[in-house]
Amino acid sequence: MINTGDTAFMIICAALVCLMTPGLAFFYGGLVSKKNVLTIMMQSFISMGIVTIIWFFIGFSLAFGPDVHGIIGGLKYLCLNGVGMDPNPDYGATIPFLSFFSYQQMFAIITPALITGAFADRVNFKSYLVSLVFWSLLIYVPLAHWVWGGGFLQQMGVADFAGGIVVHASAGLAALASVFFVGKRNITDSAEMDPHNVTHVALGTALLWFGWFGFNAGGALGANGLASTAFINTDIAASVAMVTWLVISWIREKSPSFVGVLTGAVAGLATITPAAGYVKPWAAVIIGLCAGAVCYCAVQFRKKLDWDDALDVWGVHGVGGMMGTILLGVFAQSSVNGVSGLIEGNLHQFGIQIFGTVVAGAYAFVVTMLILKVVNHFIPVRVSAEEERLGLDTSLNHEEAYRL
Repeated sequence: MINTGDTAFMIICAALVCLMTPGLAFFYGGLVSKKNVLTIMMQSFISMGIVTIIWFFIGFSLAFGPDVHGIIGGLKYLCLNGVGMDPNPDYGATIPFLSFFSYQQMFAIITPALITGAFADRVNFKSYLVSLVFWSLLIYVPLAHWVWGGGFLQQMGVADFAGGIVVHASAGLAALASVFFVGKRNITDSAEMDPHNVTHVALGTALLWFGWFGFNAGGALGANGLASTAFINTDIAASVAMVTWLVISWIREKSPSFVGVLTGAVAGLATITPAAGYVKPWAAVIIGLCAGAVCYCAVQFRKKLDWDDALDVWGVHGVGGMMGTILLGVFAQSSVNGVSGLIEGNLHQFGIQIFGTVVAGAYAFVVTMLILKVVNHFIPVRVSAEEERLGLDTSLNHEEAYRL
């Protein structure tokens, strides 16, 4: 039976998740040099258009349609009045079908946009558009089905409340694959690698943090106690991770970093995402500590190996999402949402969380590499050295972010 309170709650959550994509645009836009700010912001905004079309015509039906041996959903027409699929309690028995559809659509939009931070300053916009379509269909849709749409990982019992595997691990490993394929930036002036506008980064973080409450609490599919648990766990983990990152970086770098504080908060948000609706608040504190420390170390590890993940998508979202999914298998308590972890003696859940994380991460990495290879055969993925030197805003878009 449709509940108006649950429906209103889910509409608000979908709007909050929608807001995260412009927030990501500001977050990434502030981190890059001023000659590439419009390009990376447009990569986020265009995902809202392209992925919405994909999701409406085919993406949702594939992700949440009938099984073919647990591997991929079946095709089914989506009608405008919301009767394109049979009602299913797993999709939220108290909300209209279209509320669930729109909420999931916002996840599909932001996930590929996350990847763009890894290859900032050096990828052709035309090739990005083609890759965006194939990535959504060949990676996001299958993973959403496997984990949330009745696929084989869900059948095994793999838990992922709001996207540790489907969103963050997939984007993080895809980001790493793109870094290896595209190669390093041709930068002679190290200042061009510094954020050009930290205030934009702060604005983006604020929008992301605000939107993340809908991202995680909406996983409850209703205005209930579980949503409240996911809400407070989200804030606790982000706050603890932010302070942890600040302390570690201050000790190591001898000065407090605002960008570091903001990055730490995002790391905490990404890491708590899969576990937000399965753990108690005390566990969110531990997860936040792990997020701040481990993601910081992952970023330093990336720098040591000289991987040019420009905006640390792998170190923050990839490592955070994978770690949070595994820690779910440690700290989940059945009294929260019916799933128990190691602390309640459930070794099996811990094992399948690791299995699901490895399978999804490997799939995202390998298929992303294949997509880039195929696209590059027809459209050069990387811009020319001269275009990169001039900046993509001028050389590709013929626009400027600032005229002072």
